[in-house]
Amino acid sequence: MSKLRVNGFTLSLDGYGAGPDQTLEHPLGVGGETLHKWLVTTRTFHQMVIGKDGGATGVDDDFAIRSFENVGAYILGRNMFGPIRGEWPDDNWKGWWGDNPPYHVPTFVLTRYKRAPITMEGGTTFYFVTDGIHSALEQAKAAAGSKDVRIGGGVSTFRQYLQERLIDEMHLAISPVLLGSGEHLFAGLDMVKLGYRCNEQVATANALHVMIGRA
Repeated sequence: MSKLRVNGFTLSLDGYGAGPDQTLEHPLGVGGETLHKWLVTTRTFHQMVIGKDGGATGVDDDFAIRSFENVGAYILGRNMFGPIRGEWPDDNWKGWWGDNPPYHVPTFVLTRYKRAPITMEGGTTFYFVTDGIHSALEQAKAAAGSKDVRIGGGVSTFRQYLQERLIDEMHLAISPVLLGSGEHLFAGLDMVKLGYRCNEQVATANALHVMIGRA
């Protein structure tokens, strides 16, 4: 059965999934890029995201490989798609990733503002959903068929689906970095009451990998 999953979502030691003050120069907020050393050094990141050879194998790469397996659609928050706020000023902004984004499947962007779908290279089409998280999930599941739907971030989108107990499986990578401020994932959430438990944990030099599923 199709699952709603989170994979490769990186947190700081103090629980932040992004730094403050997202801008074009700081797409993950100030300091947010320091979280992802475990991922950007892997062979999977090199191949799947930047389209180059190289990168390390090992446990970090094993988790990166798992994050791309059996994904038929993505859901993204507006801030994951770009730094623009409010009405779309024009159709020029098409994401952070250039002409060939790393998704390669239908990708549903949560927003309050209507915009026509954008077809990119490599099989990615961005669809802009204005009627909430449940509608986005319904559309993503229809597009994914028997495959899973992956939430690509950011923190706000992750939290909304958590609060509704809609996520089946989560892989969190806890990076040995302190951010001090930004977007906190678990603030005000009781994960036990929401029905989740830790099923697996593996430590590497760059992250503690934790798998969380339904209790």
